Amino acid sequence: MIHVKVGQVWVDNDPRVVAIRHLKVEEIKDGKARCAVFYGRRGAGWTKISLHRFKPTSNGYRLVNEAKEGEKNGHS
Repeated sequence: MIHVKVGQVWVDNDPRVVAIRHLKVEEIKDGKARCAVFYGRRGAGWTKISLHRFKPTSNGYRLVNEAKEGEKNGHS
């Protein structure tokens, strides 16, 4: 099972997406992660994603960077 934590960076696995969308987990609450959305270095807003979608499938997300030391723990 994937352990989602505040501070982790995930990337959208959807093969239809042209621009690579990165998501930084900022908060975990009520089974959802509130994430900052980035395309390259450009911020594009916020989104909420159900924790069960954080899995490396074509309609999920894959982890690219772990949380930095000292950031709050998340949920699995």
